Amino acid sequence: MSTEVRYAPPWQDLSIIGIAGSSGSGKTSVAMEIVKSLDLPWVVILVMPFVLMWYSQDSFYKTLTPEQHHKAHANEYDFDCPDSLDFDVLVDTLRDLKKGKKANIPVYSFADHQRQSHTTTLYSPRVIILEGILALHDPRIVEMLDVKIFVEADMDVCLGRRILRDVRERGRDIEGIIKQWFNYVKPSYTKFVEPQRSVSDIIIPRGIENKTAIDMVVKHIQRKLQEKSVKHSEELHKLGLIAAEVDLPANVHVLPPTPQFLGMNTILQNPETEQEDFVFYFDRLASILIEKSLDMTSYVSANVETPQGEQYLGLHLQGTVSAVVILRGGSCMETALKRSIPDCITGRVLIQTNESNDEPELHYLKLPPQIDEHATVILMDSQMSSGGAALMAVRVLLDYGVKQSSIVFVTCAAGELGLKRLTAVYPNINVIVGRIEDEGEPRWIEKRYFGC
Repeated sequence: MSTEVRYAPPWQDLSIIGIAGSSGSGKTSVAMEIVKSLDLPWVVILVMPFVLMWYSQDSFYKTLTPEQHHKAHANEYDFDCPDSLDFDVLVDTLRDLKKGKKANIPVYSFADHQRQSHTTTLYSPRVIILEGILALHDPRIVEMLDVKIFVEADMDVCLGRRILRDVRERGRDIEGIIKQWFNYVKPSYTKFVEPQRSVSDIIIPRGIENKTAIDMVVKHIQRKLQEKSVKHSEELHKLGLIAAEVDLPANVHVLPPTPQFLGMNTILQNPETEQEDFVFYFDRLASILIEKSLDMTSYVSANVETPQGEQYLGLHLQGTVSAVVILRGGSCMETALKRSIPDCITGRVLIQTNESNDEPELHYLKLPPQIDEHATVILMDSQMSSGGAALMAVRVLLDYGVKQSSIVFVTCAAGELGLKRLTAVYPNINVIVGRIEDEGEPRWIEKRYFGC
């Protein structure tokens, strides 16, 4: 099948909201009020130039030369003109995020007037709010925005807010703040900031006090997200129809129903089985699955000398083997993983279905360092029904640079349609399955394993 079958996660083609306005006009307060009103699990504010957890445009200030750095500390460097910002990096970052890719956001120190050596990884937000005095300045950015907002406030009020903020949060002295305001901030407002009003969709006077304008923005974003949610559900349905017409491919390895295997499943399926026995036999079954996954990785020849002094021609694993657990079901398999690969590096990903729209959502992500260099990545979940979580988890690994052929998905039970859907989209991964279960079977293994 085919490499033509595609799956786009819900965070691909995310919504980007641009908020511009004078320094101290209340842009950040407006952005935070929008986030609060949206009440979504993963919304980011990118503050130009830096990134908070609220995120800002400030992260994208250019690195200063020693001479510029000296001027900055003397309040003689213009941070308010377009030349101070690295718009090329910002544009590339937004384009990557718009495509659903991972992006590394620069970290900026106001105290040092420099970018820091480390970055912040940003991945899979549903909405990005790009906030900064020049958020609507670059036409390349304006083209990507779903909503363009300009926040207005009296300039004397803006100056008062800036003094309070810079003294309290950025360790500045009042004399330097006022000097910078009249030399750079106010002239820049007239020349670069105010002209952005003409490209904005909405002008919000009085900032956060203007509840009507903020409510209008929130409702517009909610409509956009609902449209994308419906489109995602339709694509998953179409994918199921395509997958239903094909046989299970050769890269799906279902364990043979040996007497031992059937005996363990009989114990696990029996509701009378005590939890202690359930855990014991599940760990045995999971160990067999994980050991089978090691047949899917690469090996190199190795000679060892035996205790009898003989030469034995054997094999060693080639490269690093790591594992990623799909929470919480995959956590059931970690005991078996440690028994099979004691020093295995592990990561975690939490994907849950939104009950209001049946859309899978990425809530948590912690992957091993340099996972893109690992020879094999074992992706584990105790059960798979529709394949939605597995589809998203594989997409995450690919976005972090893992090769499709390096991924081995291991599950104890899976619906046939979910397996076909997964392998239709990702035909080069290997899948290890304990048994094929009925379609739509509820997730019960993790509840029995953990007792809750």
